[in-house]
Amino acid sequence: MKRPRQKLNPNAQATSNAAGPAAQISARGTERLRSGHLWIYRSDVLDITNASSGDIVRVHDNRGKRLAWAHYGAESEITLRIVSNLDEAPDREFWKSRLRSARLWRDQIRNGRTSYRVIHAEGDLLPGLIVDRYADALSLQTLTRGMDKLKSLWTELLLDEFHPSVIVERNDAKVRELEGLPILSGVLTGDESKASGVQINENGVVFEVDLLGGQKTGAFLDQTENREAASRYAWGEALDCFSFQGSFALQLAKNCKNVTAIDISEPAIERAKRNAALNSIQNVGFVAGNVFDELHKRDGERQKFDTIVLDPPAFAKNRSAVAAGLRGYKEINLRALRLLNPGGILITCSCSYHVSEGMFLEMLAEAARDAGKRVQVVEKRTQGRDHPILLTVPETYYLKCVILRCA
Repeated sequence: MKRPRQKLNPNAQATSNAAGPAAQISARGTERLRSGHLWIYRSDVLDITNASSGDIVRVHDNRGKRLAWAHYGAESEITLRIVSNLDEAPDREFWKSRLRSARLWRDQIRNGRTSYRVIHAEGDLLPGLIVDRYADALSLQTLTRGMDKLKSLWTELLLDEFHPSVIVERNDAKVRELEGLPILSGVLTGDESKASGVQINENGVVFEVDLLGGQKTGAFLDQTENREAASRYAWGEALDCFSFQGSFALQLAKNCKNVTAIDISEPAIERAKRNAALNSIQNVGFVAGNVFDELHKRDGERQKFDTIVLDPPAFAKNRSAVAAGLRGYKEINLRALRLLNPGGILITCSCSYHVSEGMFLEMLAEAARDAGKRVQVVEKRTQGRDHPILLTVPETYYLKCVILRCA
C-alpha cells in the first residue's frame, strides 16, 4: 500500500517539482554522500515525497539540488542506500551492468575456484544484495526493502548470466528484521534436489555444502583465500578452533602430521567428518566441545602444537559489545600462544567489524606479553578479494586475519 507523504522535519524545504518518489537530505547527509558513503541515516532525511518503502527515490540536498538515486527503507535507521549517481533512474540494464562488472572481477581472480561471492552488497555498489556461487548453484540474499522488491528481477538476471541448476534464497538473516522483512529460506527456481548436497572444490579439497541448511549462504566463503594461505604456513601438530565443517582443518591436513579440529556444534562436526571422508583424509581428529574450555584444558595438560587456527564467530556484534569481545579474543589468543612451540604459527581471525585492525593488533600484543611469548607478524590479511572493501564505506572491511610466528 502506498505510504502518505512523510514529513520527517517540519522545517525542511519541500523538494521542488518532485513528480516521482523523492527524498531531501540535510547538509550533513549531503556531505556524507559526497564523501562516497552509501548510507544516509534517518536523522539526515528531511523529507520523503510520493514514496513507499522499497522504492527508488531521487535524492536532493536541502536546496533542492539533485544528488543521486537511492533505495528508500522506511523501517530502517539506514533510511536511504545510494545505488547510483547517474542522471537516469536505474533500470534493468543498469542492474545488469552492475552484475556484469561484479562478474568480470571474479573471473579475473577466481583461478578455477567453483565457489565464490558473485556480489558483495556495498562492496560492489549494490547495497543489500548478496549472491554466492557454489558450483552450478546460486544462493541469494536480498537484505533491504529496495533489493527485496527487485528479487524477481535479480533471479531473472542471474538465470540469464549464469544458467544455474538452482537459485535458493537465504533470506533468514536477522538483519532483515530491521527492515521489516520476513525471514525466508527456500528455492526460488530450479531443481531443489541440487541445493542440499552441492560439492565444491576449494584449493584442491572437496566440500559438501547444504545451501538451505548451512550457515550464512551455505559456507564461509570470505575465508577461502585465508585458508589457502594458512595451509602454506602450516606444519607439524595442528589445532583448528571453531572448525565448523572442517574448512581450515582439511586445508591444514595437507602439510601437517596431525590436525585436531574443535567445534561446539555436533552437526557441524559430523559434516566435517563427512568432508574428511570425501577427500580420504585420515590425519584429522574431530572434537565436539567448547573452544574456551578445550584450550584451558590443553593448556593445563601442557600440550603443544606447531600450528593453531582461531576462527571464531563475531564476539562484538555492536559497539557496546567491543570491550567484552576483546576480552574473549584475548583469552583464546593467550591460551593459543601458550600452546605454541617455538617457531609455531598462529592464524588468528576476527569478523567483528566494530573491532578495528588496530584494536585487534593491540589485543594480540597484550596476549603475547601475558603469555610470555615474542611473536612476529608474518602476514596481515582481510576477507577474500571476492568480498571487496569499498574504501569510502568502512563497514565493508570487517574480517581481520593475522598470521603470527612464535619467535
